[in-house]
Amino acid sequence: MTRPILLSENFRALFYSPFYAAEASGAFKAAGVEVVLKPSPEPAAAVAALKAGTIDVMWGGPLRVMISHHDDPKSDLVCFCDVVARDPFFVIGARPRPGFKLADLASLKLATVSEVPTPWICLQDDLRRAGVDPTKMDRIADRSMGENEAALAAGTVDAVQLFQPYAERLIRSGAGHVWHAAADRGLTAYTTLVTRRAVLEERAEEIGAMIRAFRQTLGWFAATPAAEIAHVLGPYFPDLAPELYAHCIERYRGLKLWASDPVIRREGYDRLHAAMRSAGTLGHDIAFESCVDTRLAERS
Repeated sequence: MTRPILLSENFRALFYSPFYAAEASGAFKAAGVEVVLKPSPEPAAAVAALKAGTIDVMWGGPLRVMISHHDDPKSDLVCFCDVVARDPFFVIGARPRPGFKLADLASLKLATVSEVPTPWICLQDDLRRAGVDPTKMDRIADRSMGENEAALAAGTVDAVQLFQPYAERLIRSGAGHVWHAAADRGLTAYTTLVTRRAVLEERAEEIGAMIRAFRQTLGWFAATPAAEIAHVLGPYFPDLAPELYAHCIERYRGLKLWASDPVIRREGYDRLHAAMRSAGTLGHDIAFESCVDTRLAERS
């Protein structure tokens, strides 16, 4: 009997909802593949487990795959299925600011994400392109999103960098206002399925079935009422009110956050790669072909 694909969850986050939907909606079963979801205490642990072979596939940022190839030219990690195709973070301000431009942040106190590196790496590149030196900003970089949400509501910072549902709570309460949606920069390879090249070859039939399941799920996610999605996925977020969850989904769908199909685009990869180079996270270029394999997605 074929053993199941062990899929590691990066960490629990609302913008990962399509990953939970593939499990909850029965898409894996319909595609003819058994997938077992395994929690991970944090993103780095998922990468370590993948390299060790204790899991088969993880979801996570191409950023970590690029770093793996940067640090070890023999790395065999590869991204193969697109899911989150744009940046899910927002800059939320304490007051309405019509006509906001990123350059405005140069003179304001901004609290940024500390839990994971990608949001700031991308935003600092956007700021550089807007003519702002991010190293000279009045930035708070060591607080959690929960702490930053509270700080904005308390009026101790001018703006915060958050994803959902932190952003939506501030907006709905009137304590926060959307100044900038990072998704508006365009495609940015944010979250894909990742495996080792040996697994991609040895288990190509099952991996192909996984990709078909995600193609189905992405279509379902695009067409299904947000309230229904929130109901189906509610058990994954037991502390989140269904109405708030639905509002979060609607805002993300309006920004075209999730991929329309599983094929990873070079444009999104290049945008993330450029941000990593400008941040100094990469000391040299990492080729798209080293980190991405779209062959199965193109055939699914």
